[in-house]
Amino acid sequence: MSNPVFSATELDSQSTIKSFGKVAVLFGGSSAERKVSLASGTAVLNALKSAGVDAHKFDPAENPIGDLISLGFDRAFIILHGRGGEDGSMQGALQLLGIPYTGTGVLGSALAMDKVYSKQVWSSLSLPTANYKVLTKAEVNSELTNSKPNPDYAKVLAQLSGVAMVKPAREGSSIGMAKVSSAKELESAVQEALKYDDDVLIEQYINGPEYTVSILNGVALPSIRMATPHVFYDYDAKYNDNTTEYHCPSGLDDATEKHVGQLALKAFHALSGSGWGRVDLMRNELGQFMLLESNTVPGMTETSLVPKAAKQAGLSFEQLVLQILASSLE
Repeated sequence: MSNPVFSATELDSQSTIKSFGKVAVLFGGSSAERKVSLASGTAVLNALKSAGVDAHKFDPAENPIGDLISLGFDRAFIILHGRGGEDGSMQGALQLLGIPYTGTGVLGSALAMDKVYSKQVWSSLSLPTANYKVLTKAEVNSELTNSKPNPDYAKVLAQLSGVAMVKPAREGSSIGMAKVSSAKELESAVQEALKYDDDVLIEQYINGPEYTVSILNGVALPSIRMATPHVFYDYDAKYNDNTTEYHCPSGLDDATEKHVGQLALKAFHALSGSGWGRVDLMRNELGQFMLLESNTVPGMTETSLVPKAAKQAGLSFEQLVLQILASSLE
């Protein structure tokens, strides 16, 4: 892979390292993904320090964001997952403070965090994504109409071919998600998802393998195919279960690999994504790739998906985090 920001020699140079100045690695936070963010942030912080960067931990859940100014930070490496770090709010705060940061800006972060808006944008551009319905807390909590529950869960499920995935609109790491195949299961899953969000995405189930494509400064890295004995690639499969398999190379032929990379880039840029991120897809029974979601601050432990793809592309974990940090210079 040709390096999109700095060559390996430039990355290793003291002048480049010095140009980063004092770096705040933002991780932890108060979202439901705090535990994952702490693991990602620790790995990133250690890698930056190992490379000679003047990097320091900064947890917004423990320190006022204005302290970034008083402590003299020159830029921020955002590794906050979920709300408060991946939804545009932290990006907006940093812009107001005049502190450069890694990754996608305010608009792109907000769009990608919301699965409903993401699908609406992709659908408007004729990018492939599964059929879906949206239920709001107001609709679900409305009173009975003509002795029938509102919404009609059986009807919703039938419109989505009888099997569906239920997802809170603005959560990550598969939190609050469930696969359903009956009206009773759908109702229960929607009620559970509403504990995390006021809007719930109900998506037609795709029966096929799941893939992910990492993006680094305008380049699609090699795709990864995930396989798990779980009902779907849920939180435990991602973080707690050692039976999950990650295939990189994913097994796609060259033409298909190029196609899925181009599709991921289109989807990422359609949501105003920039810098780095990850796009998740599934391949249906007809062999078509269907977009699931775009992640603007994906997991970054040394065993996470983005580092796996970077390694396949010839980048070490240390080189990867330096490339991500380098994008904040632009």
